[in-house]
Amino acid sequence: MSLVFIEAAPGIAPGAEELAGSEQVFGGDALPPLTDIVAALREVRERWRDATQRPREVVSRELPSREVLAGVVAELRGALFPMRLGPPDLRQENEDWYVGQTIDAALNRLLGQVRLELGYHARHEHLHDAGTEARALALVRGFGAALPGIRALLDSDVFAAYHGDPAARSVDEVLVCYPGVQAVISHRIAHQLHRLGAPLVARIVAEIAHGETGIDIHPGARIGPGFFIDHGTGVVIGETAEIGANVRLYQAVTLGARRFEVDDEGHLAKGGARHPRIEDDVVIYAGATLLGRITVGRGSTIGGNVWLTHSVAPGSRIHQANLRNESGHERTDQ
Repeated sequence: MSLVFIEAAPGIAPGAEELAGSEQVFGGDALPPLTDIVAALREVRERWRDATQRPREVVSRELPSREVLAGVVAELRGALFPMRLGPPDLRQENEDWYVGQTIDAALNRLLGQVRLELGYHARHEHLHDAGTEARALALVRGFGAALPGIRALLDSDVFAAYHGDPAARSVDEVLVCYPGVQAVISHRIAHQLHRLGAPLVARIVAEIAHGETGIDIHPGARIGPGFFIDHGTGVVIGETAEIGANVRLYQAVTLGARRFEVDDEGHLAKGGARHPRIEDDVVIYAGATLLGRITVGRGSTIGGNVWLTHSVAPGSRIHQANLRNESGHERTDQ
């Protein structure tokens, strides 16, 4: 490979001079000069900022960092389950010290990310006295206070996974190995952040888990205790879904929206309840798709590959073959 020395072009973006004076390794002489690439990218960015009316006074990164939040989630997992998801050399006599130190570090880093989100919204909504610092601090303090409750919920989820899978040999195996459990840990964290007023940070946490596990749970979804996703790959749970206690889902289940409302200009309307409500003690088998603001009654079973867009009564058994309802109840279309 040949070394190509690139000369600075007049009028290039600030900071590009350092690039122009450095040695760059390329595969041939056909590539454009680096300064041309930098200038063209600057032009595209400027067009985007003009089109979206981005403020020009921002001088540093203004959005939360996916990398930082991945570290925060890893620390919180360790603090919530120190002897299982904490460091390998941790001893029980040092457990409280480790939990305290880890939570302190995680919450301080989380505070910085929440501050970025709140500041970002304040700038773009032109709020000059938004009290961002006080709001960020109150939010993170509230989140820290919620950690014991999150741990209690997760205990119920881990037990549900252990009792719901005949292949599980111990609760420790479930906690360490199962992607569904890891996704639910992240969701419990993300949902609390979403509820407290940090939806962007929460969404990043949820998407980190999505990338790690193949399970897509919107942080706005409300999920009761004893929740188990078996296998997990391809599960999608929408923003306004409501799931009761002791619900079990299998892989490739979708709890989605049936249709999207539009405004007078034809744009998708944001918000609004549009995802299913799943009552307690429901089992939904692999590949089932449930769409719209329907209700699946308590104790029902939804078979594999079912396409369901109507509510079903408690105790229903819905199968893929002609959607036979063995409970004898009439369908209620919505």
